[in-house]
Amino acid sequence: MNPAWCIPMQDDCLMQLVVVPRASRTRVAGEHDGRLKLQIAAPPVDGEANEEVVRMLSELLGIARHQVELMSGDGARRKTVKIRGMQPAQVLTRLGMYA
Repeated sequence: MNPAWCIPMQDDCLMQLVVVPRASRTRVAGEHDGRLKLQIAAPPVDGEANEEVVRMLSELLGIARHQVELMSGDGARRKTVKIRGMQPAQVLTRLGMYA
């Protein structure tokens, strides 16, 4: 069973995130309020935090940056990201959250 924040969408996966910018380090901080919580070291200025979210997810998932698309929440802490070409089970496995 997939967590509420990891939604299958044909050949892709939607991830619902809550992002905390200006953290001491960039990391996955578990689940919060039905979303995956990411702490991002970058500030929420000029899209830096959004770019760090894309970079972090592409690195953790082992995919190209163009496969990570910010769908909504550009200026908000609550964001929805599309992971192209991956199913939720693959995302969860690569994040080390579920086997």
